[in-house]
Amino acid sequence: MPVRRAADFLAVALAFVLASCHQAAPPKLTLKPLRFDQLAGWSNDNAAGAMPAFLRSCAAVTLRGDNEPFDPVVKAGDFGTVGDWRSLCAAAAKLPGTDSAAKAFFAGNFVPLLAGNDGDGDGLFTGYFEIALNGSRRREGPFQTPIYRRPPDPKAYSRAEIEKGALNGKGLELLWVDDPVAAYSLAIQGSGIVNLKGGGTVRLGYDGGNGRPYVAIGHLLVERGEVPLKDLTMESLGGWIAAHGDAGAALMRENPSYVFFKEIPGDGPYGSEKVVLTAGRSLAVDRNFIPLGVPLWLDATERFVPGTVRRLMIAQDTGGAIKGPVRGDLFWGSGVAAGREAGMMNATGQYTLMLPRAVAARALAAAGAD
Repeated sequence: MPVRRAADFLAVALAFVLASCHQAAPPKLTLKPLRFDQLAGWSNDNAAGAMPAFLRSCAAVTLRGDNEPFDPVVKAGDFGTVGDWRSLCAAAAKLPGTDSAAKAFFAGNFVPLLAGNDGDGDGLFTGYFEIALNGSRRREGPFQTPIYRRPPDPKAYSRAEIEKGALNGKGLELLWVDDPVAAYSLAIQGSGIVNLKGGGTVRLGYDGGNGRPYVAIGHLLVERGEVPLKDLTMESLGGWIAAHGDAGAALMRENPSYVFFKEIPGDGPYGSEKVVLTAGRSLAVDRNFIPLGVPLWLDATERFVPGTVRRLMIAQDTGGAIKGPVRGDLFWGSGVAAGREAGMMNATGQYTLMLPRAVAARALAAAGAD
């Protein structure tokens, strides 16, 4: 989960609250064939905007042999082999960069399959982004919160133990930042840009965790009656932590999960597919059910603010809070504006996988058409 191994802390909190209300049978991916004219908003999206992301996934997939699975991790269905996708990837690389060409490509070569959880097509969709922080190579002035590289035994300590100094003096500090709440958010997002004192920037990427379970601290505040669910935002959660001093620090330590980082040269951030993510077009999914690299149509309606999100996406990432056959997390990009979009997004809706015609029939048989 190189970029965001869990949804941003607001999204995770809301997702956990919703999930706690819907304990049911074990999740099962089901698929229902549709037509492209049944995809709400399909004619309005500029499908060409998703092609760079699709081509990045193609480049990763086609490095492997033709007989290998399209995604070797997914066990929920048959999504074809690399060979089933190779010619389509080659064709996509030759397309002109127009909406009409992209739509004709998908309509001519793919079958839309509505994903469901045992027939239920509704799911939760949240957003994430690449956070920006202020930092220093040295511990000085306001820069007192360390960002650690991965230790030899990453599973040795909980967050509380690390924050109390378990890794001090081991030479593992990558950087020091000026805001412990931002550092916590960096760990949730799994990727970020640090603006260094004196100039320059460093991109940090996920380099493993301590293996402890993730606890959504926003969920804890809601459960304890500290913040009403309707008022929970990224800003309100961060504000509560900052306003409550030691209690705020203690709240963050109730999440035992801890993330380690490494410096990432060049472009980024990278998702779980190990390709650079595309703002507004990359989606984190549950890889137990949905293969990385697959195109899909997202149709989601915001729950707390007006608006819909209807666009062609590519599954390119995963996340600790992204669980189930119909669950997604939209990558909004980097910086303040992206963070605002990600923080607001809490939508319900559906997604429709797009599979090559030769693969769709097998996928329907393996997953079960509802």
